[in-house]
Amino acid sequence: MGGCVGRYWEGWEDTQSRGSSRNGGRGGRNEPLKKDRPKWKSDYPMTEGQLRSKRDEFWDTAPAFEGRKEIWDALKAAAVALECNDHELAQAIVDGASITLPHGTLTECYDELGNRYQLPVYCLAPPVNLISERSDEDPSDSPEPPVAPKKEFQLKVRLSTGKDLRLSASMADTIGQLKKQLQAQEDIDAAHQRWFFSASCSRQDAAARH
Repeated sequence: MGGCVGRYWEGWEDTQSRGSSRNGGRGGRNEPLKKDRPKWKSDYPMTEGQLRSKRDEFWDTAPAFEGRKEIWDALKAAAVALECNDHELAQAIVDGASITLPHGTLTECYDELGNRYQLPVYCLAPPVNLISERSDEDPSDSPEPPVAPKKEFQLKVRLSTGKDLRLSASMADTIGQLKKQLQAQEDIDAAHQRWFFSASCSRQDAAARH
């Protein structure tokens, strides 16, 4: 059932014969589920999204063929638990559904009626040549460069009344920002303020260094 994309290693070939049959091949043999997951390489580099799509396609179509839906559901849950390194949960699911594992893996197994189930290797582990999709993540996740602190200085201001005062300013501040600061400090409406530097009137958006 299914079949894997690519080739796989370390003795998993004997568990990957395709097809489905009833009441055959089990021979009463049952082994505990192995903790080791299969290692395999896809014929082409596969992204995480492509792997998810391929798995979803298999699990959506598998119950339409041989076997019982409740067993397919149990196998899917066991495969997810095994990939999450929860071996005890995967074994409990297999035992609870009375699933027999002749080779100790989910690549070939039988229910109590003798129906044969085969899981493709891509449902049990990602390929060794899986492409990470981290580069597609929101760029806002990357650390932002540190903002250089503003260098402030005391700006001497003389009002039309002759009163002198000082405002905290930086080279990045605009005249409009300084007007608001003066309004907050002296209660002089920013709209009624006129600023002069060296006898010339400054624009609203001019920088303080003007």
